[in-house]
Amino acid sequence: MHHGARNTERPITVEEGTNVVAGTDPEKVKLEAFKVLEGRSKLGRRPALWDGRAAERIVAILSRELA
Repeated sequence: MHHGARNTERPITVEEGTNVVAGTDPEKVKLEAFKVLEGRSKLGRRPALWDGRAAERIVAILSRELA
């Protein structure tokens, strides 16, 4: 049986972060969920500039460029 959802719009969250693409196979999803619940999840880091301050940076750039 073929299962979809083998990729993500945000691959950096898999490459650098803690996300895992589990697909739609119920057994794989269950396995990955239990890893998290048992404290055995993937170690990673927050990708650069994913600090919730994008709007501030955009406003600063626009202010500078439009001045």
